[in-house]
Formats: sequence, C-alpha cells, structure tokens
Amino acid sequence: MGELTLGQYYPSNSILHKLDPRVKFLGTMIYIIAIFFVKGVIGNLFCALALLALIGLSKVPFRYVLKSLKPIFFILAVTMLFNLFLTPGTVVWHWWIFTITEEAIRQALRMGARLVLLVAGSSIMTLTTTPNALTDAMENLFSFLKVIKVPVHEISMMMSIALRFIPILTEETDKIRKAQMARGADFETGGLMKRLRAMIPILVPLFVSAFRRANDLALAMEARCYHGGAGRTQMKPLRYGRRDYIAYAIAAAYLVACIVLGRFGF
Repeated sequence: MGELTLGQYYPSNSILHKLDPRVKFLGTMIYIIAIFFVKGVIGNLFCALALLALIGLSKVPFRYVLKSLKPIFFILAVTMLFNLFLTPGTVVWHWWIFTITEEAIRQALRMGARLVLLVAGSSIMTLTTTPNALTDAMENLFSFLKVIKVPVHEISMMMSIALRFIPILTEETDKIRKAQMARGADFETGGLMKRLRAMIPILVPLFVSAFRRANDLALAMEARCYHGGAGRTQMKPLRYGRRDYIAYAIAAAYLVACIVLGRFGF
C-alpha cells in the first residue's frame, strides 16, 4: 500500500500545475477516450509519446508514475493472459489445452498497453491537482445536473474526502503493520490462507481507526455549520486563462489525431 499514488499530490511549479482543474479533468477524459480509437502500434506509440510529454511538462518524477502501475500489475497480467489464450486466429504455439495465435499476441499487447496508458495518464491528473481543486472542478462541470435534483456538491465532496483518506489510511496501515511485526506477527511466510489470517490483526484496528476519523470529520464539519452546497461560495473562483484555452485546443487536436490514426487502422 505504500506504493499507492492515487490521491497523492506532488507540488511543483509546472505548466500542468497552473492549469485550471477543469481543463485537466476534461483533458484526462479526452486522453482516455482517444486511447480507444487507436488500433495499431503507431497509434499506441503516439499515445505513449503524448503521455511522456505530459510527464515532462508536469515535472513529476517518473518513479511516481511507475508507482501508480504497481497496484494494477495483477489485473494487467490476468487481462493479458486471458487475451493471449482465448483469442482465436492463426496458431503459432499449441500445447495441451493452451493455444496462442498471432491475433492473440497482438490483442494482449494492445490491451496491456491501453491499461498502462489509462492508469498512468489518470495518475498525472491527481499528481498535479489538489483534491480541493478537483472537487471544485467536478462541481462546476456537473452543475447542470442540479436541474434534475442531483446533489452535485455532495457527490464531489464525497469523492474529495475519499481521495484524501487514501494516503491517510495507507500511512495508518503501515503503522499498524509495523506495530504488529514488533509484537512478533509474521506477514511474509506461509501459504495464502495463513497470510490472509495474519491480516486480521491489521484490518480490525484499521477499520476502527477509519470509523473514528470519519466521526471526527463529521463532527468538525457540523461544528463549522456545514449544510451542503446551497449558498456556498468559493475562496478561489475558477476562471479560465489563455493557457487553458490553448490546452483545450491541444487536447482537441490530439483527439482528432487519434481518431484519424484509428480510422486508417494505425
């Protein structure tokens, strides 16, 4: 859990940090959508180069982006294996009930690349945007849903609190784990069931701590007379600048380029 970067903010003075959070949120959505338009090696390389350019502009160390990929390693491996052994086509290798085809290799590599690009691209948004700014952006972008009585402010607040709690609970888990190891607990040896049973001394105090923190937060919000988003104002209202419009234009051009590459099978 110490490798989780979701919800963590990396302070810097980069161009991406200075962009309006609405631009970063919509830009991330455009980046994710564009990935599904490309089909071949050239298209995926184009998306990867765009991601590398974003990492360079963000001034976020590359190791932080790599950390965001570690939690999805198991999902990535399972996804690639399923595509590798269950895709029909021209057989290149066969043993017993296992068959690998040319189409399966291409499909597995394509799905693996998409998953890596999706997670890494999304992590750039959270690493360059504070939870408060992200909450304001979501509330502003989805404010039109208030017409149909959707509690946009409350939903945005819940997501912001969830993002804030991820690094807190990660740190709390590490403290509890080290405390249990100091008392002789063993989390490294034995089979799967033994390791799962060894996690119980960690999970119980972790849940107790999480509920305690949630209760303290609720009391603090009530003491400050928090009653939802009705009539609330922002200390730093969101305003678009010249760099934000340029970023929108670049994102639109990127989406068009991916659509064209996908159209021609790249």
